[in-house]
Amino acid sequence: MDPQSRKYALSAQRSELTEYHIYTELAKRTGNAKNSEVLHRIAEQEKQHADYWQTKTGVKVQPDRWRLRRTVFMARILGLSFVLRLMEKNEGTNARNYSAHADFFPEVVEFAEQEEQHENELLEMLEDKNMRFVGSIVLGLNDALVELTGALAGFTLALGDTQIISLAGMVTGISAALSMAASEFLSSKAEGNTKARQAAVYTGISYLVTVILLILPYFFVSNRFVALGIVLAVALLIICCYNYYVSVVKDLDFKRRFLEMAAISLGVAGFSFLLGFGLKSLLGVDI
Repeated sequence: MDPQSRKYALSAQRSELTEYHIYTELAKRTGNAKNSEVLHRIAEQEKQHADYWQTKTGVKVQPDRWRLRRTVFMARILGLSFVLRLMEKNEGTNARNYSAHADFFPEVVEFAEQEEQHENELLEMLEDKNMRFVGSIVLGLNDALVELTGALAGFTLALGDTQIISLAGMVTGISAALSMAASEFLSSKAEGNTKARQAAVYTGISYLVTVILLILPYFFVSNRFVALGIVLAVALLIICCYNYYVSVVKDLDFKRRFLEMAAISLGVAGFSFLLGFGLKSLLGVDI
């Protein structure tokens, strides 16, 4: 075996062994017996692939512990659907890689077919996954980003002191979070949703967390315009992280969603900033 082929074989061996451990851990964490069975079967096939590569390399390798811990942690924090979607994309990549090396390792043609089968099975699991509270989180995040960035931009020009701005923003944000949670509860209940209370909690918490993150700069920065700049940067970061998550879970276009949401939030903030300037000049109020 030439050095380049051996390097590829070692990389494939470690990757397959790592994925065996990942799928085994994910199988333990899914609450669906059928999905658990599918994940265990995929894990065993990945183990067979790793054993095949070991016959080619003649050495034992250790799994990528960092990748294993990272993936399991993401499943715990971000949900199984997010991780399964990432794994599904990886299975497609593996299938293409195996097909590209079929001339050197003819046996991997079957591996490529199995990886494509894994991809389809994971997609079926994802389609069955009930992301019941994503809409509630979307509602809380979207409203908080649009309303509070706009309010803080207006307060920044209308009010002179960062402490006053932060106080006004906190009162506005907490009141709006409670209002949004109550509205989500009543709306979900009217639609016959048996999880109306949980939906309201998700909406309220996502709104409140966003409020806190956006207001924090005014507590630590004395210059109100610098604080506003940080607020807008934080808003863009939240929009980026959130849209990446949703684009992965729901297989949507990240760039389009990010630009759309960023344009709305920044547009409202810009309009509110000008409105604050106009009202301050018109009313002659100087705080």
